[in-house]
Amino acid sequence: MTTAPYVALRPAGAGAPPAPVGREDLLGRLERALHTRGRALLTGPAGVGKTELALAEATRAEARGETVLWLATLPSDREIPGASAAALVASVSATVAWPDLGPGRPEACGVFDELPGPQRTAVAMLCREAPLDAGGWDPIALRLGIAQILRTLAGRGPVLLVVDGVQHIDADSADLLRFALHLAPPALRVVAVETPEPYGEAKEPHRPEDPHATHLWVPSEADVLLVPPLQADEIAALLIHHRLPSRMAGRIHRASGGNPRLALAVGRSLADARTPVHHAEALTLSGRARDLARQLLGAAPLAVRETLLLAALALRPSSTLVRRAGRANAEADLAAAERAGLVSLAEDGSVTFTAGLLPSTLVHDACWAERSAGHAALAEVVDDPVEAVRHRALATDSPDEDLAAEVAAAADVARRRGNSALAAELALLAAESTPGRHGRRRIARLVDAAEEAARAARADLAMRAATDLLARDAAPSDRVRARLAVLDTAGQGLTGLDEMYVHAMEDSEGDTALRAAVQLRLAVKYVLADGDPQRSRAAAVESAALAASMGDPRTAAQALTVQARMERALGSPDAEAVLAQARALELAERPLGIRNAAQILTIRHALFDDRLTDARDELNALLPLVQRRGSVEDAIELFSTLAAIESRRGACPAALAHAGQALALTLEAGLSPGPAWYTLALAETAGGSFARAASYARRSIQASEEEGDRVFLSRSRYALGRVQLINGDVAAALETLRRVQADERAQSTMDPSMLRWHEELAEALLAQDAGDEALAVLDEVRPVASRLGRSTVLLGCDRAYALWLAAEGRTDEAADLLTRTAESFGQAGLPLERGRALIALARVERRRRRRSAAQSALHAAASVFERAGAAPWLVLASETPAGPAGETPGGGSAGEEAPAALSALTEAELRLARLVGQGASNQEAAAKLYLSVKTVEARLTRIYQKLDVRSRAQLATALRR
Repeated sequence: MTTAPYVALRPAGAGAPPAPVGREDLLGRLERALHTRGRALLTGPAGVGKTELALAEATRAEARGETVLWLATLPSDREIPGASAAALVASVSATVAWPDLGPGRPEACGVFDELPGPQRTAVAMLCREAPLDAGGWDPIALRLGIAQILRTLAGRGPVLLVVDGVQHIDADSADLLRFALHLAPPALRVVAVETPEPYGEAKEPHRPEDPHATHLWVPSEADVLLVPPLQADEIAALLIHHRLPSRMAGRIHRASGGNPRLALAVGRSLADARTPVHHAEALTLSGRARDLARQLLGAAPLAVRETLLLAALALRPSSTLVRRAGRANAEADLAAAERAGLVSLAEDGSVTFTAGLLPSTLVHDACWAERSAGHAALAEVVDDPVEAVRHRALATDSPDEDLAAEVAAAADVARRRGNSALAAELALLAAESTPGRHGRRRIARLVDAAEEAARAARADLAMRAATDLLARDAAPSDRVRARLAVLDTAGQGLTGLDEMYVHAMEDSEGDTALRAAVQLRLAVKYVLADGDPQRSRAAAVESAALAASMGDPRTAAQALTVQARMERALGSPDAEAVLAQARALELAERPLGIRNAAQILTIRHALFDDRLTDARDELNALLPLVQRRGSVEDAIELFSTLAAIESRRGACPAALAHAGQALALTLEAGLSPGPAWYTLALAETAGGSFARAASYARRSIQASEEEGDRVFLSRSRYALGRVQLINGDVAAALETLRRVQADERAQSTMDPSMLRWHEELAEALLAQDAGDEALAVLDEVRPVASRLGRSTVLLGCDRAYALWLAAEGRTDEAADLLTRTAESFGQAGLPLERGRALIALARVERRRRRRSAAQSALHAAASVFERAGAAPWLVLASETPAGPAGETPGGGSAGEEAPAALSALTEAELRLARLVGQGASNQEAAAKLYLSVKTVEARLTRIYQKLDVRSRAQLATALRR
């Protein structure tokens, strides 16, 4: 059995193999269908992942010790009588072997040797193991023989039969298999995989009326599961799984329509082309991706493809529009294309291609005359003047100033309508339609096109405009503006653009206003790509001074905002004063964008300070304005910040909703998903699922590494380490959080409120019995937090310090401190932090033998989590048992109540005791716990003393008791 393209391989010793990416729920439905009915049909278009799903189920069946038979058919099998039935017998042979293939396989005799003579002869003739007599095989004997083979196999234990490509089964084999499966016992379960043939070509010419010619059962006997396309977020996970850049996930999803095979082909096409990721938004593809699209389109008749070309050329295609443009049979052609899975038709007749690669391939493969004729026909029938101008411009390849002026005016109309993507396309089309004799006018339009593309987050159009302009004799100021537009569309991916910055600096020499703008972009690059907030602050200071000298309050406000961000990160007391300056300039200027504005940074500072109600109210007041006239990046920034606020204040369902909106907008715009995945990790940790939170954090780490984004790389590692710690994976959490510590120190980040890793690292160290190091981390952060007035940071330190007190045996002090800390968290409006402190209090109370107090603390925590909608925390609080055995740092447990003597052990000692009690050597325990052998020996000595045992055998006995 071969490995499917996107099924993760099961690691040795693992439980159930994982499902294909994005197919967890569907695999569960398949398993339930097989359990209840024993028959299931997987259907859907080619490449959607049906075979991979069947393979995942087969792998799970094999892991359970079941026999798996895999029958893969080919299109040519339809023309060979008995081909599929013979292949099934061969599959049985490969599984249990023919009796005469050699000694040592006597179990095979039960399958073939026990067949009655006529049946054995008929099966041998089917497989050409015996010569055909003049009359061919005995059909009745063959039916009974195939049925007996399957019954015998199922009698030995559960059997899973997978038929991949059931539409290719020849008619004779279909009859044989239907008969055999009808007589098969329940222990034989069947998964059939079907890819419907387009345009009805799969019908047997000699059996046109048989509805079951290519099926193994009547429809009522099986559950039919449609395998749908993947969502954009699942496509992103698929790309990461195959180590392909995830930044383009949104555009790849649109290009592929969610079809995994197409998506991987597109991703590999981009990767093979080695196109810089910020240049690739146009998805100019070749190779396997185009070939797959051509295969899908090639099955359509020529007339259907000609109709589809007109639909591909239109901005808002519909059956009516295509018919008016000259395709009299438009409705019939489009209906046929819908049956083939190429388009979907709405009730109003609007046409949507199932994959964006299909219309782009139609246009790409059409000759100029076909495209020109199509645009000319559409220009005559569209009812929107903006669209008509666009089609007229695309119908000619002769530059024309009058036409270019019309297109530029249409771009202005599209901009006023709020259609920034169309405005950017038209602005570039206006520039490209400008005759060469109007060189200055063309350059001016190219600058406008680049800046319009930047507002629309269309990096491909910005790069096209900039490339055209930089090849001409443009003024330095125009060159700088074009380059800045390209930089502004790069999002988080600023690595690999150093040359762009260098040339922008050179061309801005002597132009103070432009130099201020370039320094502002450099300030962003220094912190995101280089992780150097001090250099970023210096560039921001210079930019603000230059802008102020030129009377440019907008650029000055943006530069002061960046400076304020860096001042806060560096722990400077001047941060708020600088932010107030920026806010004053901004209120006077009222810029359209807010993503790098002082207003949003003011809200984020309130978030860092846990002034959450103020932050939420101000952000909600700003949201309608942004939705009405802001850019997509503005909306993403707002939704992400709202999600972070709601996560922190315990409004978990709202946090998940806002984080989901931020991700959807991010993928739609083709921006880096790293920041949005980080936000989702926070929201899932609060109110979704710890497992999903860890998955999103890992995705964000990979995306941030792809982009070279130091800021979100550190944040994503923090999100992952926190979830690992809560889940009790202490060794992994400690490794992750140490990397966060190294990242933050390398970036000279001093303010502990921006990323609260200190308390998490201290708790992970305590769980690993490294109390002195944990105390050192807390002692390092407390003075800084006190100096900056970060009161809730100090509360987090108090929670970790209380756990240190408990580890030192000072449980009374620990309980008192945790009680006060939980109350303070509640007063600060941080319910999840209060609940976490209560879980820690319950652990300490159990150690003090105060079972009732421990249960009371847990009940209080569960009540807090239930009101907040914090589902994973509620499970954690509800499942924590009364005993201390197996406690996780977050408050969970993996075992039942332990004997009283075990409560003397720390969590780290208990983990080691269990490993040794299960037979691990000192070296093995050291490797599993990421400790040195000497540390294991010293810790084991303390365990022996506390439990009053003298050997590993006595230790194991104590643990069993």
